[in-house]
Amino acid sequence: MLNIPQLLAQELSVAPSQVQNALDLLAEGATIPFIARYRKERTGALDEIQLRNISDRFTYLTELEARKATILDAIASQGKLTDELKAKIESTFQKNELEDLYLPYKPKRRTRATIAREKGLESLAEFIKSLNDRNAKPTPLEAEAAKYISEEKQVKTAEDALKGASDILAEEVAEKAELRAYLREYFLEEGVFISRIKEEHPEGSTKFEMYRNYQIPVRNIAPHNMLALLRGESEGILDLDLDFDDSFVLSYLESQIIKTKTPQIKEFYQEMLKDAFNRLMKTSLITEVRGEKKAFADLESIQTFESNLRELLLSSPAGMKPTLAIDPGFRTGCKVAVLSETGKFLEYQAIFPHQSAAQRTQAANTLKSLIQKYNIELIAIGNGTASRETDEFVSEVLKQIDRQPIKVIVNESGASIYSASDVAISEFPELDITVRGAISIGRRLQDPLAELVKIDPKSIGVGQYQHDVDQKLLKKKLDETVESCVNYVGVDLNTASKELLTFVSGMTPTVAKNVVSYRNENGAFKNRRQLLKVPKLGPKAFEQAAGFLRIRGSENPLDNTAVHPESYGVVEAIAKDLNVPLKNITQIAEKLKSTNLNKYATDKVGLPTLRDIFSELEKPGRDPRAEFKYATFKEGIKEISDLKVGMELEGIITNVANFGAFVDIGVHQDGLVHISQLADRFVKDPKEIVKVGQVVKVQVMEVNEKLKRISLSMKAVNQASVGKK
Repeated sequence: MLNIPQLLAQELSVAPSQVQNALDLLAEGATIPFIARYRKERTGALDEIQLRNISDRFTYLTELEARKATILDAIASQGKLTDELKAKIESTFQKNELEDLYLPYKPKRRTRATIAREKGLESLAEFIKSLNDRNAKPTPLEAEAAKYISEEKQVKTAEDALKGASDILAEEVAEKAELRAYLREYFLEEGVFISRIKEEHPEGSTKFEMYRNYQIPVRNIAPHNMLALLRGESEGILDLDLDFDDSFVLSYLESQIIKTKTPQIKEFYQEMLKDAFNRLMKTSLITEVRGEKKAFADLESIQTFESNLRELLLSSPAGMKPTLAIDPGFRTGCKVAVLSETGKFLEYQAIFPHQSAAQRTQAANTLKSLIQKYNIELIAIGNGTASRETDEFVSEVLKQIDRQPIKVIVNESGASIYSASDVAISEFPELDITVRGAISIGRRLQDPLAELVKIDPKSIGVGQYQHDVDQKLLKKKLDETVESCVNYVGVDLNTASKELLTFVSGMTPTVAKNVVSYRNENGAFKNRRQLLKVPKLGPKAFEQAAGFLRIRGSENPLDNTAVHPESYGVVEAIAKDLNVPLKNITQIAEKLKSTNLNKYATDKVGLPTLRDIFSELEKPGRDPRAEFKYATFKEGIKEISDLKVGMELEGIITNVANFGAFVDIGVHQDGLVHISQLADRFVKDPKEIVKVGQVVKVQVMEVNEKLKRISLSMKAVNQASVGKK
């Protein structure tokens, strides 16, 4: 029996006790954010990445062990389980290797070999095998095969009998695990993917043009190329083949199988091996190799999506300030929503600044009135249609008043999806869909994380071939990313939406809904312990969730920190020893600098937790996200037609792919900084240089209005992030 914790410890270079304790905590229902933050003593301070690796690999190996047990039982029931085969099965760590070992014993539909066995030709096949030996005496095959001629069994000639025997031997060869493993690896290392655009698609008529006559070694193919080729194939635009040296493959099979020197037997085996490969091995092995490269591409693309999503969710919040949110438009006007400092919807107006001069004046007066009435500090303008024109209009208005709110163009990807969603309808049942969109734009500026969790990550626009990858794995990884970000930042218990609370450690959708209902019925939570009064939120859920929930102005100042309630007693003891009231929480941290923390360490609260507590007390309730910065788009550059080669512009990274980064420069079409243009050095991974939400300076290299393609470079300009507070 495989010792999974021991194996995981070796694979991940950690102690077996760390792995075992982590697995025990997971089995007890603890979440990964909770374990990483509040159980460092038990896991030796394993971080979230290590814990997720342990969890994922444990799941894989557990499933593998279960499959092994099923396969061993199946082979044993056939009376074919040898000690050697059992040892091979038990020692494998890969699912495809396991399935190779099981293949000869796996129930299958009627094959040519099955039919040959039904005709009684298995003994002829065994006889031929006996001749495949250096010391075997030459024996005419036709004479032996003639003994199996039978009208009843439809073996009409000796040739028919030899063909049947060949079918049996070919299936045996095709099911040999070691041969399949070698050839699979050969295809992966030496194979070449070749694609051609089908004749019915003339040059320049398809987005897959670069794959018209394309070839690349299988081992070198980039994830985005693999996914693009598969998409082109599925859309019927291109043909994709895997090319390799047939003669090498056949020579390899002959070297492994043929032992005889007898010309007739050797020739029989050569023909049999050719049939075994072409009919029984080639297609399945190519499918497996394509599947393996697809799985690799999926994983790489999902990891890029995860990274982009994390950066987007952890984008700097502009802060909870009175906000004017504008969803721009030409013909239908601009939808203006006013939000309070907590994101509460206060008022809505429609303005029409892009039609007549009279309407523009009226729109300006409306805007000035709203800014003054609500003491607006932030203005969020969606980056869709008419965004630059609206941005210029707002700038004109701001010149006419003393109050100068911060004005930011906000990426509105997914806002329309949110506006029509059940979440938006339940939140604002009486509002028009466009008003809901404006509210979402404004809230994204105030707090990106709190608003974006309401939207399916696949609709946010930071993925790469997201609809082509393994959807189950994608959902799992994106959900983990959202959970990680939410718990990293922490959640205001008295303002958080049901959707945001759902991602808090220990919270289920039902419990999150109950928290909001309890808050609506009983008013704001006064302390964390009050959570235990929420229906279905028991001690276990409280343990998992409490440390990630913040209560501003709580009866206990520790409720607005990441200090877990289970550690309150330690903090209170420290405060008492230092003779500092708990309400003067920052003074505790100041005096702790000269105190030996070891003195407060216990079995449950060790030095790692004490250090975390000390760090939290230094800046209680701090937001770990970066300082807010925003891009300033160049005046007069509103459309792709306004761009000129050589222009230097400021923009914001909207998406990072394996091949480069996309930048919003304010012309309704993101430009691409190819990986080769990111820096004056070789860049292996764009994420080393840029991240979603980063403000950058770029230079326009090429503009193709027809294809709406903009090529940018960060090489020729200052590559440091820029921005204004």
